[in-house]
Amino acid sequence: MFLPRYRALICSQFTRFSRSSSWSSSCSQIAAAPPRRGFFAGKSSVNTRRDRDTDNSRVMPSNVEIKAKVSDPTRFAARAAELSQSEGTIIKQHDTFFSCTQGRLKLRDFMDQSGQLIFYERPDTDGPKLSRYSISPTSDPPSLRTVLSDALGVKGEVRKERRLFLIGQTRVHLDAVEGLGNFMELEVVMRPEQSVEDGQKVAEDLMEKLGVSKQSLVTGAYMDLLLKGL
Repeated sequence: MFLPRYRALICSQFTRFSRSSSWSSSCSQIAAAPPRRGFFAGKSSVNTRRDRDTDNSRVMPSNVEIKAKVSDPTRFAARAAELSQSEGTIIKQHDTFFSCTQGRLKLRDFMDQSGQLIFYERPDTDGPKLSRYSISPTSDPPSLRTVLSDALGVKGEVRKERRLFLIGQTRVHLDAVEGLGNFMELEVVMRPEQSVEDGQKVAEDLMEKLGVSKQSLVTGAYMDLLLKGL
């Protein structure tokens, strides 16, 4: 087992690598959204940034994200299927979260000998928010889980069955989370020419079409909810 000081060192290295354009598949930085009137006034956070690597400067992608509790998953799935003109794709996911001094580090196992190591930072708010993240694929999730567990320690695990719908520029997730229940997530993939307000408007309009109210919005990740016993 690694000593505690090495855990912090390894975690900081993941953070440094996540900021490198050679390791990141896409990332964006969290920043406060400007005040605006509307459905989520005062509860928004955004994440548009320029990569400030010493040898590069470029606009990075950003996603507006929303999570909410779903009381009637059958009805929600029907609306999402109608809007996406598809029945969605079923994806099984087993996420292992590791102890980390900055941001969050998780290994996502798709239960088919493939997975992703994901580092991300995003604010814990119950309105639209944007995440800065980096992803590295793996073909051997169990071995990587063992190494990271020994190096950093495990914070917790999340198991879920996800149904993915694509509606315009938005990824719509209907999640059945073990120990928590049913949730939906929206990920609005921002285009370079779009403003933060544009992304928020897309999210708000889609939530209305899907019948999701602001009262059902959820703060934090599934891991946080499990740790809180919610």
